[in-house]
Amino acid sequence: MDDVVYRCGDLTEEDIAFLQKMENDMSIVADISRADLLVYCPVSPDRAAVVAQARPHSIAPIHPEAVVGRTITAAEEPLVCQALRLRSGRALGGGRSLRGNRTLIPDGAPVLQEVRPIRKDDGKVLGVLSIETNLIEHERHRRRSKVFQRALRQLQEMLLRGELEGVQNLSPFGEHDGIMVVDGEGWIRYASGIATGLYRKLGYLDSLLGTHTSDLKTDDAALVVRARQEKHCLEEETLERHRVWIKKAIPLTSHEEGLIDLRRFLGALPLESHPVGALFTIHDETEVRRRELELKVKSAMIQEIHHRVKNNLQVIAALLRMQARRSESEEVRRALSDSVARILSVAVVHEFFAQQEARIINIKDVSQRVVNHTRQGILQPDKRIRLTLSGPNIYLPAQQATTCALIINELLQNAVEHGYERKPGGTISVNLQDDGDRVAIAVVDDGQGLPEDFSLEQADSLGLQIVQTLVQDDLKGQFELREGGGVSAIVTFPKQTLGGEEAWSERE
Repeated sequence: MDDVVYRCGDLTEEDIAFLQKMENDMSIVADISRADLLVYCPVSPDRAAVVAQARPHSIAPIHPEAVVGRTITAAEEPLVCQALRLRSGRALGGGRSLRGNRTLIPDGAPVLQEVRPIRKDDGKVLGVLSIETNLIEHERHRRRSKVFQRALRQLQEMLLRGELEGVQNLSPFGEHDGIMVVDGEGWIRYASGIATGLYRKLGYLDSLLGTHTSDLKTDDAALVVRARQEKHCLEEETLERHRVWIKKAIPLTSHEEGLIDLRRFLGALPLESHPVGALFTIHDETEVRRRELELKVKSAMIQEIHHRVKNNLQVIAALLRMQARRSESEEVRRALSDSVARILSVAVVHEFFAQQEARIINIKDVSQRVVNHTRQGILQPDKRIRLTLSGPNIYLPAQQATTCALIINELLQNAVEHGYERKPGGTISVNLQDDGDRVAIAVVDDGQGLPEDFSLEQADSLGLQIVQTLVQDDLKGQFELREGGGVSAIVTFPKQTLGGEEAWSERE
């Protein structure tokens, strides 16, 4: 609930707690009402604020964006302010329900608005509930069975009285869900066309109207009875006829007609509600579960492939290490060692995919693995070279992450091999930087610097040639070497998208 509620008039902590419970219960009521629900409370004599909002899952909402916290005037919401001005008229019983049409800006769609007071047992009006739906949906509702209209009205009244329990445990009620109204004795008094169609999938071909829930040969009757006895909304998942069903039972309670006004006249005497039936909804979850299972199987297969690729690369690296140890040529051993490092840098990316289902990879984690491989694989004991890593978490698609791993590996090897030939040691830093739509990777050493006649374009180093090719062809970026107290190798490149999803960073 928005903090603006604490600036609303004479609301006590108990009043705010009541409104917070109401906010928690609003979602399912908005779904079944096929309407947006907004709670307004006064913040000044001529202004009110939206303190809670629920948008339906069963229809396109009137307000696609959140409006909680927005303040309104009488010119903007005349019905709301008219109802709230009745707060001083407690001798007349508080506020009353109001109904009218208005035009929703900015799209100009016609909307039917019903404003109903939110009252405590003592008659105090805490605010108003605005029930808003488009006129087309209102006309559909007006043509529905009177039984359903009465049940929906009871559900909305229960919300206003704070009598809905267990709503937080219910999944949303969707556009393709069926709904029935069951009376206090278990007889079905209303069934939507969708509910009728779903029960036909269960093999029940007769009309549902006038049928007792116990005759459906399912566990529906037991769920309804338990919900009514416990006065608690219940949901359960069942497997029937090889299909997965999500069923909900929402108990409906009511007060004896005329006792509410009598209770207020006599000084807010306690008034017990009694069960009058239940709303029962049914949803076919089969296709969703089937797709979820397919995705899990596909994900598991992909992870297994990455795991096997990683293992194969590590086997190849081990074979190359064996070959390097048997070689008598220092040049061959160095070339094989470089190849091992390149293979392991690619294996790192496959290892990440083998461990997680994400389509993007944190290149900071990849960089740390490459740094560790370099530290363990090519650093000579007599060289006191320290390797460090800094920068934010940056998430990139797999192709870019693999290329970055290879580039960082090559630049680290180049710095280790050529930066400290005449120095006993130093520090090599890998620095990651996020510049919004671009990424910068800098490998900085404090070694002996570049030769006097060095030219990047004419360099015969295989490692630098690999880096230039990867940066230009794969990353579509730029690569440069800067000298100053050592060498800074800097790679910058634009972030790529993956299926319309931007790569992103998480700053520490």
